[in-house]
Amino acid sequence: MAIALVLVLVVAGSILFHVFSPWWWTPIASNWAYIDHTISITFWITGIVFAAVVLFMAYCVYRFRHREGNRADYEPENRRLETWLTVVTGVGVAAMLVPGLFVWSQFVTVPADATEVEVIAQQWQWSFRLPGADGKLGTSDTTLVTGENVLGVNPEDTNGQDDVVVSAADLHLPIGKPVKMLLRSIDVLHDFYVPEFRAKMDMIPGAVTYFWFTPTRTGTFEVLCAELCGTGHAFMRGVVMVDTDEDYLAWLGEQQTFAQMSAPQQTGMAD
Repeated sequence: MAIALVLVLVVAGSILFHVFSPWWWTPIASNWAYIDHTISITFWITGIVFAAVVLFMAYCVYRFRHREGNRADYEPENRRLETWLTVVTGVGVAAMLVPGLFVWSQFVTVPADATEVEVIAQQWQWSFRLPGADGKLGTSDTTLVTGENVLGVNPEDTNGQDDVVVSAADLHLPIGKPVKMLLRSIDVLHDFYVPEFRAKMDMIPGAVTYFWFTPTRTGTFEVLCAELCGTGHAFMRGVVMVDTDEDYLAWLGEQQTFAQMSAPQQTGMAD
């Protein structure tokens, strides 16, 4: 009886903890409410299964407790039970996977009017590159990274000369405009994660990963690295500020382009 009661209390406590603790939910600041819905579906399915299994255990502990003279039946196989368990488990797993597949499809299907923003990760800081007046990002390559060209922008690509370079500083984005985040690492594995955007993606050296989102409210949002990347991992943080159009344009006008950052070095080389 005591064990059965403890199991029932575990289920009741888990439900009450969920109802009265909003620790797992942060106010969303992007269009990805679908992520929240998918998490909710997964939670309810796994929660119901957890409660059903534990309560069934409590029932079995109480119903089939030791009694003098009782003997247990040995039944190594039960095809009917195994079939039902297989079908129910399959349906439950599919119910959790299918919504995620639909959301993933939307997550990587970028709108045609999305602006590209490159995110560059390195131990242990974030840098960013935005397209300039031509609206196009120049090419980049990890092999081009130097002390003077920390983001590895290709100096031979004319599209990159007017690119806005934000090195180890805050990123600003305009509200209500779709953004395609191009993610690149120049050393080890990293992961770009902004909890309020419900968006994250691994950054793999030698590859470019991506996702897109649309900021839906202004504010300051912390960037975290969600992949263990060395001794300074815990300190690899940054900031994304979502601005009104007016504030964003004002900030953009204060930033340096790749050509402006390279000009002093090229002049010095010419002298």
